[in-house]
Amino acid sequence: MMKKNALQGLCCVLVIMCFWIPVCHGVTYINISNPLLKKSPIAVPDFKAFSNSAEEVRDGKTAVQILNEALNFTGYLKTMDPMAFLANPAQSGIQLSEINFRDWTGIGAELLITGGVLVESPGNVKFELRLFDTFNSKLLVGKVYTGPESQIRRMIHMFCSEISFALTGKYGVFNTEMAFVSTMDGNKEIFTCDFDGQNIKQITSHKSISLSPSWSSDGKWLAYVSYAKGKPDLYIKNLKENRGSIVTLKGMNISPDWMPGQLKLAAALSFSGDQEIYLLTINGEVIKRLTDSLGIDVSPKFSPDGQKIAFTSKRAGTPQIYIQDIGSGSVKRLTFEGLNNTSPAWCPDGKKIAYVGIEKNRINIFVMSIDSGVPVQLTADSGDNEDPVWSPDGSMLAFTSTREGDIPRIFVMNASGTDQRRLLSMNGKQTQPDWSISDSTREGM
Repeated sequence: MMKKNALQGLCCVLVIMCFWIPVCHGVTYINISNPLLKKSPIAVPDFKAFSNSAEEVRDGKTAVQILNEALNFTGYLKTMDPMAFLANPAQSGIQLSEINFRDWTGIGAELLITGGVLVESPGNVKFELRLFDTFNSKLLVGKVYTGPESQIRRMIHMFCSEISFALTGKYGVFNTEMAFVSTMDGNKEIFTCDFDGQNIKQITSHKSISLSPSWSSDGKWLAYVSYAKGKPDLYIKNLKENRGSIVTLKGMNISPDWMPGQLKLAAALSFSGDQEIYLLTINGEVIKRLTDSLGIDVSPKFSPDGQKIAFTSKRAGTPQIYIQDIGSGSVKRLTFEGLNNTSPAWCPDGKKIAYVGIEKNRINIFVMSIDSGVPVQLTADSGDNEDPVWSPDGSMLAFTSTREGDIPRIFVMNASGTDQRRLLSMNGKQTQPDWSISDSTREGM
């Protein structure tokens, strides 16, 4: 049964009831950190219309389309062509006892989703959804979701989170958002969208230059840089309550990043001279100085446990990435290959850092294991590639690329560098993505 706090987050929007506990609890079907990961084929047949009404058929088709798009987005699942299906659960039945699993293993489906839809009242719909392991004839997840038809996308994405947890042990990206910079209206403003590039919203309207959006780990606050007052200042904004603060210290105030689990953030400030990294309160007050070197220190990124920061520094003469322990202040250099390495991004598992490396005038994204110190190049021969950021489950990276021409766009790829594809379709330039932590992670589903 879903925990109380998860339901509270959806109060007055959806009623969700789990009618089975996933029988695969504790088993990981898919290792998303495997660089040789192959996509698992999953069958998503038409949903059963319980009353056979036109509304149920329509809502079922909408749900199946949303489900297919979301599962294909993951990079570790591949929905199958319905033309290959040998059975139709919408007619024969959607429960475990009603499924002949040989019909699905025979066409290579490793996983099967069945669904039923009932319009209980005008504008209100109930979905009965199941995920099966076809080769073991086993039910993995079963859920019932009830809510208004306007929330079908939300309900299906919640089920996708349950699928992800059953298969990978992590809730995935389905209830996450991305903040980014766009020049859609001619100015650089901050926007947000859902994980898949849908539901785009404009957050700032400074009619100036706004940069470097950063989500707090509770998803309620966004920090960013704006030149609205003529120079780069930090803006700290609560998106739901429309309140916040501005850091207007002398000099440049840039590159904010939130401390995990706390309403504190690191940023690069220059009020005392060259650019150094400081720890700030949510009100923009300086708590303490974190770095102290002769070269500039910028682009801080907290480790997942909040105990360290990775950052870019010119203390050795050229931009390189360093890691500093916040408690002891000890610093070690991470990158040694290449003359220009910037923009570190810490993987959620705390074991790897993605970054931007410039070699022979080519800008590409690399990933390095902190223990091995061996860089792995993820992009090549495809324009300039910058601004890497990890998905909250560590399965994907979003980044900026000019591979389609001079105009930068936001792309996503699997953590191993495969399946690189464009995320957004909108006018203007899109850069500097930042991925939020998912609702299910915050609510502890």
